[in-house]
Amino acid sequence: MKNIIKIAVVGQPNVGKSMLINSLSNSNLKVGNFAGVTVELTEVRKTFGDYELIFIDLPGSYSLKDYTIDEKVTSQFLENGDFDLILNVLDSTHLEKNLYLTAQLLEFPKKMVMALNLIDDAESRKIEIDSQQLSKLLNIRVVKTSAKQMRGQNELLNSIISTFNEDLRESKLQFSEPIEEELKNISETLQILKRDNSRYESLKLLRGKKIDRELAGVLVSASRHLEVHYKTDDIDEIFSEERIAIAGGISLEVLTKQIDKNKSLTEKIDEILIHKLLGLPIFLVLIWSLFQLTFELGSIPMDLIDNSVGAFGEYVGSFINHDEVKSLVVDGIISGVGAVLLFLPNIIILFFGISLLETTGYMSRVAFLLDGFFHRFGLHGKSFIPLVTGFGCSIPAYMSARTLKNERDRILTMFIIGFMSCGAKLPVYVLFISAFFNGEQAGNILFAIYILGAILGLIGAKILRKFIFQGEDEPFIMELPTYRLPTVKLLWHTVYIQALMYLKKAGTFILIASMIIWFASNYPKVSENIILENNISSEHIKKFELENSYLGIAGKTFQPIFQPIGFDWQLTVSLFTGVAAKEVVVATLGVLYSVGDEVDETSESLQKQLQESIPFETAMAFLIFVMIYMPCFAASIVFIRETGKKIYFIYLLIFTTITAYLSSLLAFYLASLIK
Repeated sequence: MKNIIKIAVVGQPNVGKSMLINSLSNSNLKVGNFAGVTVELTEVRKTFGDYELIFIDLPGSYSLKDYTIDEKVTSQFLENGDFDLILNVLDSTHLEKNLYLTAQLLEFPKKMVMALNLIDDAESRKIEIDSQQLSKLLNIRVVKTSAKQMRGQNELLNSIISTFNEDLRESKLQFSEPIEEELKNISETLQILKRDNSRYESLKLLRGKKIDRELAGVLVSASRHLEVHYKTDDIDEIFSEERIAIAGGISLEVLTKQIDKNKSLTEKIDEILIHKLLGLPIFLVLIWSLFQLTFELGSIPMDLIDNSVGAFGEYVGSFINHDEVKSLVVDGIISGVGAVLLFLPNIIILFFGISLLETTGYMSRVAFLLDGFFHRFGLHGKSFIPLVTGFGCSIPAYMSARTLKNERDRILTMFIIGFMSCGAKLPVYVLFISAFFNGEQAGNILFAIYILGAILGLIGAKILRKFIFQGEDEPFIMELPTYRLPTVKLLWHTVYIQALMYLKKAGTFILIASMIIWFASNYPKVSENIILENNISSEHIKKFELENSYLGIAGKTFQPIFQPIGFDWQLTVSLFTGVAAKEVVVATLGVLYSVGDEVDETSESLQKQLQESIPFETAMAFLIFVMIYMPCFAASIVFIRETGKKIYFIYLLIFTTITAYLSSLLAFYLASLIK
């Protein structure tokens, strides 16, 4: 039996916390160089000697003031969670700022180890930290680490085990004399009452985190004493000032920074990338280039994958004698899932590009750059983080909205995340762009779709802010982290996880949806008598059977609603199946449009079928509708969980459906004029 050590990993945003766990455990955590990436309690296990270490990656938090959801999650876990010790990760290049959170953590009656991470960055900037002196001042083990260079890992793991096996060290954290005097008074009173008189209990009572009638007189007297001394009755403000002073004092004792009159590399790069005039055009060029690469490079292996899926279907089908089972496996499962796998290269390239921008620290610059622009539409500068995350997947985007302190700003941002085209919509875009535009235009059209979605989202935010989410704007405060070159391992892990999630959906949601679509499109069976009675020719039998299937009946029932924007029953059905997962839209179309008298390896591709079956203006309207309408089932569940109110989801459903319909109608008529 191995000894189990549960470690709460705590640190401010941008300290490399998740990356450190990555390097320690070889795990696959996604790491981004801005606040809000780690928004759930992620457990990672590591076996080291006779111990099993369980790292609990808590959300990055500047403090434990409970302003943001991230801070609340971290604070509540430290207060009530099941763990053995705290691993406090700090950015060595911003020691004083990071020590503010450390001062709060030292108030907890928990064993603690400190990791001075990014020590390589500190050394390159001629910053020296006396870790031994810091250890003496705080009475905890302090280890210098670099997740990027894999430095200090074994020392850190050994420090964790040693700390776990020893008694809890007495905290050397001391506040100013008035606070210490009142803590002593409270502790003595608790002792007289034969109650828990620990420093932690006394702190909670003094800070008003716990109401106690027995100590009401002592606490009122303490409050008055502190108010006279600090000239304020705000206890949170008093302790905040104390922690700032503690962090500053410790920094003076342990920190040595040589004066460098030359500008750092980060400062030199920022002069260009966040320039008032050049910054935004550079960002747009970078994003445009990413979409060009996504389409151009992604199209190279598509034919190979398409042919491989077709050949695999034929190979599997040759072993199945039963026609119905063969149709289910080949036409339903392999064709449906294969239609989605076709776009895996595009997904990988897109996620690689976004991850590269995130992990270098560039995304934080764009948030800073766009703050003034966002405020014109009623959004916060930090809204950029969840919105750009939405280009990857809506689920982490909804979660990363937790970094917005104001509830109104957070909900408003979540309402328009769906306008940012997630990776699941990319297969639909690529399919229709390939069918209706030539190769030279493809990258530009894809870029235009993404930008159009963002513009519509901003317009939607302006409308919602004006009529629904009214209130004062909050000031924008966000740090700009040092630029860092991401490691190959980090990028590989990030892209690998996203690709794996995509494949998992192909093997779960999309597999099940493909089977349901196959069943609904093949049953009930149409008898030969009905075919003869309706005088159906042999080349139209398959289409007739589809129209009279459960899927056809459902599509025709709702099709009149979409008649003004030109959708036939097949497109209508694909919208409904896309609620399960947007990739299922492609799988649905693959089943519904791959029809004919003889469907074999010589049949036309799905792109050709769409080109022949759908007018240009209808195709454009369909793209716009897919861009805007409600999120997939999994994202919808997360939206409800993050907002805390089901009624918000009903509002989201109404808002996105109406917006999608009206925007598609406009696109339909505009495309009719220019085609």
